[in-house]
Amino acid sequence: MSESCERNGERVQLNNAANNASYRLAWPATIREAWVQASSFLAENGVDDAGHHAELLLRHVLGMERTAYLVALTEQLPEDAVSVFEEAISRRSTGEPTQYIMGEAYFYGLSFEVTSDVLIPRPETELLVEAVLAEADRLWPLEAQLRVVDIGTGSGAIACALAHERPHWRVSAGDISPAALAVAKSNAERLGVAERMLWHQGDLLNPFAGCEMDILVSNPPYIPADDIAGLMREVRDYEPHTALDGGADGLDPYRRLVGMLTTLSKAPRLIGFEVGQGQARDVAALLAHAGYNEKLIIVPDLAGIERHVIGIRTME
Repeated sequence: MSESCERNGERVQLNNAANNASYRLAWPATIREAWVQASSFLAENGVDDAGHHAELLLRHVLGMERTAYLVALTEQLPEDAVSVFEEAISRRSTGEPTQYIMGEAYFYGLSFEVTSDVLIPRPETELLVEAVLAEADRLWPLEAQLRVVDIGTGSGAIACALAHERPHWRVSAGDISPAALAVAKSNAERLGVAERMLWHQGDLLNPFAGCEMDILVSNPPYIPADDIAGLMREVRDYEPHTALDGGADGLDPYRRLVGMLTTLSKAPRLIGFEVGQGQARDVAALLAHAGYNEKLIIVPDLAGIERHVIGIRTME
């Protein structure tokens, strides 16, 4: 059980982390001491890289960039920051992702709003954006006004990053979740790319039937349904399952997306997918069977896992 007391005007909290008690800071404390206490609490509650997350949340509460934070470590933590920091650390100790607590995540050097309605953008997905940009630059003139569609856009990370990097592209984004689309639209506004983007609510390519596109990109749900229960608690308990569940083997969205290409008046020349571990070869085979065999590229992530598949079809 947690026990707190008042001693000489100081708040003292003794925590038994195993009980997942609400975090209480022993205050007054310097910013560094607050970080040490919070790091210890998070580590005892099973948070990996606890010091990193404690720092992120502390800097968020204080509104400090890292340089200013490091300079201020010996200063006393302001009293008006104590309860906000305690709440943030309490939430993180239960497994809630730091990005949801802060309401922000960075992707491709850009700041994105994130809520529990969307997946948190992952660093490895930046490699998909890089691969799509590189192949597009090889296939088309740099000034080409390409029609690009992002399916399952979530926070809008991929679509907004592409629109930001190529202002002359016409980028559309779709998602089955109206709540996710609202977050994506908000991100497009904050990044200044909203006027060059279109939004479609619906299942996969259904809202795009009869459309023409040059590039299709997607990071669809790819976790096998039976594996979701074994995911780390930050993902399993907090991220939206509709953005995780890829069916029995995790490949259902890819089969459906490739099968729906026939509903388009002009299929894309370039398709880029993010895939789960062990899925790249199967997804590459799907694309090859659909005619995307002029060039097939499998891109590993920084851990060496085959994470992205790029397929290009021969011009008609």
